[in-house]
Amino acid sequence: MKVYTTDRIRNVVLLGHGGSGKTSLAEAMAYLSGITSRMGKVADGNTISDYGREEQKRGFSVSASVIPVEWEGCKINIIDTPGYFDFVGEVEEAVSAAGAAVIVVNGKSGIEVGTQKAWELCEKYKLPRIIYVSNMDVDNASFRQVVEDMTAAYGKKMAPFHLPIRENEKFVGYVNVVTETGNRWQGKDVVPCEVPEYNKANLQICRDTLMEAVAETSEEMMERYFGGETFSEAEIRAALKTNVCDCSIVPMTMGSNTLCQGVYTLLDDIVKYMPSPENRKVAGINLKTNEIYNADYDFSKAKSAYIWKTIVDPFIGKYSLIKVNSGVLKTDDLIYNVDKDIEEKIGKLYVLQGNKPMEVPELHAGDIGALAKLSGARTGDSLSTKACAIKFGKFEISTPYTYMRYKPKNKADVDKISQALQKITHEDLTVRTVNDSDNRQMLLYGMGDQHLEIIASRLLNEYRVEVELTRPRIAYRETIKGNSDVEYKYKKQSGGHGQYGHVKMRFSPSGDLEKPYVFEQEVVGGAVPKNYYPAVEKGLQESVQRGPMAAYPVVGVKAVLYDGSYHPVDSSEQAFKVATVQAFRKGFMEAKPVLLEPIASLKVTVPDAYTGDVMGDLNKRRGRVLGMNPMAGGKQVIEADIPMSSLYGYCTDLRSMTGGRGEYTYTFARYEQAPSDVQEKEVAERAAKVAENSGEE
Repeated sequence: MKVYTTDRIRNVVLLGHGGSGKTSLAEAMAYLSGITSRMGKVADGNTISDYGREEQKRGFSVSASVIPVEWEGCKINIIDTPGYFDFVGEVEEAVSAAGAAVIVVNGKSGIEVGTQKAWELCEKYKLPRIIYVSNMDVDNASFRQVVEDMTAAYGKKMAPFHLPIRENEKFVGYVNVVTETGNRWQGKDVVPCEVPEYNKANLQICRDTLMEAVAETSEEMMERYFGGETFSEAEIRAALKTNVCDCSIVPMTMGSNTLCQGVYTLLDDIVKYMPSPENRKVAGINLKTNEIYNADYDFSKAKSAYIWKTIVDPFIGKYSLIKVNSGVLKTDDLIYNVDKDIEEKIGKLYVLQGNKPMEVPELHAGDIGALAKLSGARTGDSLSTKACAIKFGKFEISTPYTYMRYKPKNKADVDKISQALQKITHEDLTVRTVNDSDNRQMLLYGMGDQHLEIIASRLLNEYRVEVELTRPRIAYRETIKGNSDVEYKYKKQSGGHGQYGHVKMRFSPSGDLEKPYVFEQEVVGGAVPKNYYPAVEKGLQESVQRGPMAAYPVVGVKAVLYDGSYHPVDSSEQAFKVATVQAFRKGFMEAKPVLLEPIASLKVTVPDAYTGDVMGDLNKRRGRVLGMNPMAGGKQVIEADIPMSSLYGYCTDLRSMTGGRGEYTYTFARYEQAPSDVQEKEVAERAAKVAENSGEE
């Protein structure tokens, strides 16, 4: 592939609901630009962007991929993204590298949740965008309906650049609103035609809207517009580019991906109206001077870049996908990783076409490329020269809240699983692993149940290790509500030295649930020598790790050693430790033991229409709704306290209730006494487990 300068580059991310046609659009663009000689199909698993085994098996995108295409002397870096919400991390990475977006809307389904989320992302990052309505070859697809719905949702900035021509229920051509001409498809070619009568009224409305937008770009244009002058096509296109780049106009166009109709004009519009990186801003901090460094994709400044995505593939190796923020990166350049404090030679430069690396001699500011085998490099790291060390801000990535317990099917695979998951977490920032030592379990966090299922599938198919995903144990705690006074004498004689330890202890609530226990001694007259006090405390330390009631950690217990006895020969630290463990077990169970459950502070963001359903569901989950706060865009934030055990499966249920529109976050708040039915169930399960283990022995 040729080297392109900054002004000839367009970085465009494809966004939209799952199944709207993003991948097939990328495939059609690749085909039209000559990258492939035949179009792949998502159903056949042979598209350029869906190269992963999971994507091919399931028939939808799981990760973001780049397809650079050459069009009209420009290079368009097309970033295809997943549409399903479990893979939102991939979308957020892609948006951070893009300079513009094409929001793909299914002409048959119309505006969907994914369309709204794509729009919100574009608003957040101030991305110029084109709305592309796909599936226009389907009988009941309606471009007009999508235009009306988008205008109703987002205002009059919607501007159809093309209108469909239909004959006998078939999509046969389009009317260009800018040139006011009709065009028909004959095979791959486009031939001029008359504008159909039924299009003329709509064409005039769309044309008037565009002319008003053009007039508003300057006072001189406004005067000419009101003076009745007509603008030249060049003036219209120049003014529209300004409008599109500042997001005051959103072009709407349409086509059929499978028939490659409308894709040609979309590529033309991307080149004509979408901004090159030189029209975008980017800034970091110069670590030498602590001043803001305006990189602004200026090729004449010191070289800098950042890693927006990492690919760790067992078959193609590790690639760090970068966006050059300033300067020109060349083969064999020395590059400094600001975050890891590593300087290394980058070797070869690549552009990735799906998973196919193609070598290039240099990458100009604003371009997207890849570096192979950068040691220690992670997504979000800043790259620059050591002489001019620049650190760029990290982009926001969604926090994973869905988690499951994972266990290796084969215990010998523990290390392999750990290494494989480490590689997956480098690649996908919305995956986390947590060692929950309190409950002796490993937890896998992701964006939803499907996300976790695909990770398990990848471990099996790509890394040849198998894990079992199960419901996680909840981090309950045990404490006491009453007081007890117990004694325990540990006496053992087996020839030679015996064992003797005798303690009298009082147990009561300490009032501090942050600490497992408080230990005090009130021994009078040396009934228990001071040198055995540490052994008594060791016995307490051991006891509170697994409570006597259901084997959960103990909190909030005050233990007072007030009497006991010892034997001058047979007493030992071990004997007093054992005596304390037994005294604790007995004393704890006599002091009204209770189970404490973790409570989360939950915030659920939903459109107004779903608040009743969501609050009803929270009540069923033993949640306490604390209040609602209105948000912009007709949404409410419902705040509630809810037991952590009730959050299992909440992601799927909330999406089901709200059609995918609901989102939630939570943080651990405190521990509260569990209801008696929950306590009884946990104690019964613990007893069954103990019985089962003793049976095995």
